[in-house]
Amino acid sequence: MKIFGVVGYKNAGKTGLMERLVTEISARGISVSTIKHAHHSFDVDHPGKDSYRHRTAGAHQVLLASNTRWALMTELRDHPEPPLADLLAQLTPVDLVLIEGYKRDSHPKIEAFRAEPQNALLAPTDPTIRAIATDTPIDSTRPTFDLNDTKSIADFILTEVAL
Repeated sequence: MKIFGVVGYKNAGKTGLMERLVTEISARGISVSTIKHAHHSFDVDHPGKDSYRHRTAGAHQVLLASNTRWALMTELRDHPEPPLADLLAQLTPVDLVLIEGYKRDSHPKIEAFRAEPQNALLAPTDPTIRAIATDTPIDSTRPTFDLNDTKSIADFILTEVAL
């Protein structure tokens, strides 16, 4: 599987770009999966539901299945967060995995950057960032794209990963 990341600070446009890229690349007949890193605790389950009750009772893993989808939840309890490579190994093989976050990992990335909220660019100190998608003119030696030019960004990523 090929992998490519989207990184940037909070409110930089990462999630919107990811959503548009999945739509664009999937429409080209390329299979895509995503991994999203969260810096906070999150829950995909709801209090009172059976799967929630199983998990809070102490189950290490809970697999929830229906005729439309299934989800496997794993409780880390006191274990460390698994590395990205371990999570990638859990995925069913596809042509491309787009990764939102994991900015410190070594896979190739594009940085989403907005003029507001006035954060610094990550790219100048990160050689894994291959390009920048932005809503403002910037001076960079890396390729830059309009943050909303999804087609061009998708073209760039697919060329980078040889798809």
